[in-house]
Amino acid sequence: MFQSLEIFRMSAAMAEHAGRRQSLTAQNMANVDTPGYQAKRLATFSDLTKGIGSSGTDASSGRATRSGHLHGAGATTTQARIENERNGAAPDGNTVTVEREMLESVSAKREHDRALAIYKSALKILHTTLARS
Repeated sequence: MFQSLEIFRMSAAMAEHAGRRQSLTAQNMANVDTPGYQAKRLATFSDLTKGIGSSGTDASSGRATRSGHLHGAGATTTQARIENERNGAAPDGNTVTVEREMLESVSAKREHDRALAIYKSALKILHTTLARS
């Protein structure tokens, strides 16, 4: 019954995504003076999961509860695309700005903090529920 609670999987995926965003920000900062380097961005977690149902399929198509259900639409993972940022290039072709990377880092930290808060809250609710049983 409690082996696959969706809220725990979602919060773990959100925390992992925030870590990937923070890693890309660090990579961009390391290449701030590299001529021709294109800053890399990862879409926000909410943008990646927009329209995705709990089974990983399109939310409008229903939920597949087993393989072969809903015409074989099983769970799929959301793959994040890393995109190069091409606007605002410096004369040497580098698109990294320290200010933008600072904002991106703060945004990733907030996303990670939010994932941990969701996880802790769900864990507290689960603990309270089990304690009353």
